[in-house]
Amino acid sequence: MLRIMNRREAIQKTALTLGYAISATAVLGVLKGCKAKPDLVYKPVFFTEDQARTVSELAEIILPKTTTPGAKDVGVPGFIDDLLKEVYTKEEQEDFLIELTAFDEEARKDYGDIFGLLEKEDQLAFVKKKHDEAMNSDEAKRPAGFRSYSKKGEFPFILKMKELTLLGFFTSEPGATQVLQYNQVPGPYQGCVPLEKVGKTWAV
Repeated sequence: MLRIMNRREAIQKTALTLGYAISATAVLGVLKGCKAKPDLVYKPVFFTEDQARTVSELAEIILPKTTTPGAKDVGVPGFIDDLLKEVYTKEEQEDFLIELTAFDEEARKDYGDIFGLLEKEDQLAFVKKKHDEAMNSDEAKRPAGFRSYSKKGEFPFILKMKELTLLGFFTSEPGATQVLQYNQVPGPYQGCVPLEKVGKTWAV
């Protein structure tokens, strides 16, 4: 009498049969292929989707959502994408992409995947490592006006991303009105006011 094999049993038998033939590398590849990718909150025009994920996740770590919006909430990744496409020179675009690729490759070497696809705790650990390295570099110790932006690779990529994230955040409407103080029609200029008197700094 023929026995009808149900679906679960068929899968178990197939898995047992193949289990001896599939290498650990192949299994790892299948598992990675099944890993959910973080959603992009915008459609990239300059970056590839994986580059956009890295920029988005990095910006969100630099300025996470708390009681105020985070970098993704206010559109910082899209701002950086547009800035690279519309404002940066060809050479600056190429330099940024080289540094972004190197950042991703180092993350892959340390944790097995590009930064944008790592687990959150791995992303945090990698950002801390890169930020600590950057803050100990000679370039980070120079006053902002004396940094050698024009010299390739001398200003750490993580600090460039930090500057771009802050620029995008504080020039956005939520950043300027919810995190900073904003007055559309300012009164007389007061050059020196104690911070405790106004509570937070002003948007410009």
